[in-house]
Amino acid sequence: MNTTDRSLDDAVPDIADDARAGASARSVPDAAVAAPSTNGTGATPAEPTAATESAEPAELMTRVPRRRTTTCADDGHDAAVLAAGALCWRLNRGALEVLLIHRPRYDDWSFPKGKLDPGETLPECAVREVHEEIGLKVRLGMPLPITRYMVGKSGRMKSKEVWYWAAQVTEGKPKPDAEETDEVRWVAVPQAREMLSNDTDRQPLDELERLHEEMRLRTSPFIVLRHAKAKPRASWSKAEGKRPLAATGKRQAKAVERLLTAWRPRMLESSPWKRCVETVAPYVKRHRHRLKYRDSLTEKRALEKPQKPRNRTRKSLEALQPLLMCTHRPVLPTVLEELRDWIRDPELLEALPAEDPYLRPGAVLVAQQAVDRSGTIVAVEVHDPFDD
Repeated sequence: MNTTDRSLDDAVPDIADDARAGASARSVPDAAVAAPSTNGTGATPAEPTAATESAEPAELMTRVPRRRTTTCADDGHDAAVLAAGALCWRLNRGALEVLLIHRPRYDDWSFPKGKLDPGETLPECAVREVHEEIGLKVRLGMPLPITRYMVGKSGRMKSKEVWYWAAQVTEGKPKPDAEETDEVRWVAVPQAREMLSNDTDRQPLDELERLHEEMRLRTSPFIVLRHAKAKPRASWSKAEGKRPLAATGKRQAKAVERLLTAWRPRMLESSPWKRCVETVAPYVKRHRHRLKYRDSLTEKRALEKPQKPRNRTRKSLEALQPLLMCTHRPVLPTVLEELRDWIRDPELLEALPAEDPYLRPGAVLVAQQAVDRSGTIVAVEVHDPFDD
């Protein structure tokens, strides 16, 4: 057994055990490892929500991302109240339809949305609200315009922002929760524009329609994750591939798992070095996807053969599937260089990190690839962790 094998055993023993049960997972550069399918009792573990993870310390990830498309450049907020929501969409015989909900408390038609829970990020909030209000599991897609307005009573008004994403349904049929929502309808865009009770809600709807007309709406997320905070190099005397996450990094890995659920990547690729494996382990275990170890994503391989990680990135982008790639800071410039070749809009090029360290430990970059534009990247988001 080599050093990398031992580091994987220490990081996530059940994953390493699955690898040995197969055809020697590290005997080839791109080894596939199956995540455990049950919780040890024969029962499939329930999918997490923000509520079930409430015991985790709050604010491990920044609530507000940096988002960039050809029409929006969101970086920070200045509102007293933050909320998030999603415009669930589908094509019905080629015509774009959007999901509207009726809220009996306000007697209005709107989109699923709500305020952030403690410690929650905006993408997490958006998918949670959709699930709670109408019972759907969704994958977030293109960022949509933020709506801004004032809430509260006269003399005690507060500013509010609602951050929206387009979303595709991955599981379930819409069903109102009978509390916040009592009716739900799939409607064509012109009808939705007439039904919406608040003028501000027409802004994200108009953008959704424009994206559809420009073939930018149907997207697949390509996610780049820098491993979470590891133990310092200076204090580590063993093999570099065995250097694990620090205590802060382990907490970040749990926060990353919850954030990644907003995009539900199915293809998972990682450097086999321990700190990367430990970063993706919570997501692998919880969602039971297969993890492929890519030697080409290690620091060593990037230093010896820089073209290897770039080739790997290109092949992964060509797959045009919801995909997560976890790697190291020295590999990021090569990965980002390949991403630039998939961008046609100058505004988006400016959104890609261009200076060292590119991404902070535990940071997530989401590049949306337009399926109907041969995988061209049409949106970029960066989600940063808080400093410990």
